[in-house]
Amino acid sequence: MFGLELSFIWAGIIALAVLIYVILDGFDLGVGLLFPLSKDEGERDVMMNSVAPIWDGNETWLVLGGGGLFAVFPLAYATVMPALYMPIILMLLGLVFRGVAFEYRWRTIRGKPLWDISFFGGSLVASMCQGIALGALVQGIEIENRAYAGGWWDWLTPFSVLTGFAVTVGYAMLGATWLNMKLEGRIQAHMRRLAWPFAIATLVFMGLVSLWTPFLNDAFFGRWFAFPTAIFSILVPGLVAAAIYGLFHGLQRHWDLTPFLCALALFVLGFIGIGISFYPYIVPSSLTIVEAAAPDSSLKFALVGTLVLLPMILSYTIYTYWVFRGKIDPEEGYH
Repeated sequence: MFGLELSFIWAGIIALAVLIYVILDGFDLGVGLLFPLSKDEGERDVMMNSVAPIWDGNETWLVLGGGGLFAVFPLAYATVMPALYMPIILMLLGLVFRGVAFEYRWRTIRGKPLWDISFFGGSLVASMCQGIALGALVQGIEIENRAYAGGWWDWLTPFSVLTGFAVTVGYAMLGATWLNMKLEGRIQAHMRRLAWPFAIATLVFMGLVSLWTPFLNDAFFGRWFAFPTAIFSILVPGLVAAAIYGLFHGLQRHWDLTPFLCALALFVLGFIGIGISFYPYIVPSSLTIVEAAAPDSSLKFALVGTLVLLPMILSYTIYTYWVFRGKIDPEEGYH
């Protein structure tokens, strides 16, 4: 029984790490997605300054989630990775281009447009690939004899492309609300205006994905529309409606913090919805959390270190955001 509990504890830890990565690095990627919509180089400078002190810390959670999956759910890692090699490799390359652009953009004048394109392109590729990988996982991965049995291009489907656009547009919404919170003056008003169409588009994509998902798998349909989990089918949309109201009301009133928090809430609620659809599987309809878990001794050993490491990472993350709180001074760079 204790081994069963350990499996679900670890599933919760990895889910938490992925969720924190999505909501933190999501607005970071969103800032890059908004680069082509900026009016001049000064706007792009201050946009990048808003995430420069925190972007690398945000990606710590991606390492924790991926490393944790490899360590404690090796069977899930061994089946998911071959199915998603292409989008994951492209995502990592996109993140590399973003990281290089952060450093090189400030060291050149003539080459700055090139690094602007790299920052935007890396953000776009990483966002799309994260969404496509999510869609491919939700629609299911073919497994036979505890190994991936699908083809090289199984990840590329109309549903996964839809989730790719949904995540990308959602990140742009997060980026716009983040910049509305962190900036002042003309650029803040500009980002607040951009937040409206991206928020509306995000809601449209969320609706399409939500309507499509239950019909991908009989288990999804039953989980959402059968008692007792059907309770969440009523509760989650109600919370989504509250977040939508707070988002648009805050934008209309020119509030700084509320739109960003409500945008984050939409992502959290979407993540909860995915969790409800997946449970108790870690790879939908193929591998349960218990089946994919490592031996109990490995779970216990890894948990000891994680219980020390996780509070340290959380504390560092909170401290970083506290230190760099407040509005960005356009005259200050981060180097």
